[in-house]
Amino acid sequence: MANLHERFLVDEQGKRVGVVLEMKAYRKVLSALEELESIRAYDAAKLSGDASLPFARAVAEIERRKKSK
Repeated sequence: MANLHERFLVDEQGKRVGVVLEMKAYRKVLSALEELESIRAYDAAKLSGDASLPFARAVAEIERRKKSK
């Protein structure tokens, strides 16, 4: 992500207060953040020591809980 070509917004004192990115660069940054969030969630789940469920069973359990509300 070294080629962001960012432009900065500055206040009256010249202090950087914002940034402008091209849409392509912005989407790339968002994608990287989403991937990092997924990795962190996975790491946290692994460290929790909780038992895992097969995906289909987890979905069925969520649906069952929705119906019981």
